[in-house]
Amino acid sequence: MIGDSITDCGRAKPIGEGRGEALGKGYVSLVDALLGTVYPGHEIRVTNMGTGGNTVRNLKERWQTDVIDLKPDWLSIMIGINDVWRQYDLPTYSEKHVRIEEYESTLRELVGQTQPLVKGLVLMTPFYIEPNRDDAMRAAMDRYGQVVKKLAEETGAVFIDTQKAFDDVLPHYYPATLAWDRVHPNMTGHMVLARAFLSGVGFGWNG
Repeated sequence: MIGDSITDCGRAKPIGEGRGEALGKGYVSLVDALLGTVYPGHEIRVTNMGTGGNTVRNLKERWQTDVIDLKPDWLSIMIGINDVWRQYDLPTYSEKHVRIEEYESTLRELVGQTQPLVKGLVLMTPFYIEPNRDDAMRAAMDRYGQVVKKLAEETGAVFIDTQKAFDDVLPHYYPATLAWDRVHPNMTGHMVLARAFLSGVGFGWNG
């Protein structure tokens, strides 16, 4: 499972796997725990390769060592939050901005390079924990999410709409209750992500 700080969550370096908190303190560890509990006989090995601050540009730089060389059977990608966020929290630092054209072309390149090598691919949208769809950053995040959806449809990858998962609970929560900055979720927010992921891949409580 590869991505940015939402995936990272303090995972072990350089390879996020092993005992203790090696998988970090976020949705990856929740997914691992639930898979291990309900499907123990499958011996599913989860590896967390999230890195805080990453954009799709950074994923491309480390793709060979952090994905291809690890030879995963399944790959999950959730990237795009920083690609959008840097345009808003650092508006004058244009060199840090990943515009939607670069985002789509780079993600498409990584998926195309990797899909023939894996049994399954999961594409998760970026998200912004903000119910107002007219908010500038929320609207931009939705556009980047549409890129992920389009790519999943074109490739047959499993599509996880994390934004919808948050939208389903936002009528009951003030955004800062789930994430003080509307980006980095608390444990409830991470469970929203874990539930969306597991539902997308066909998880069933009866195994």
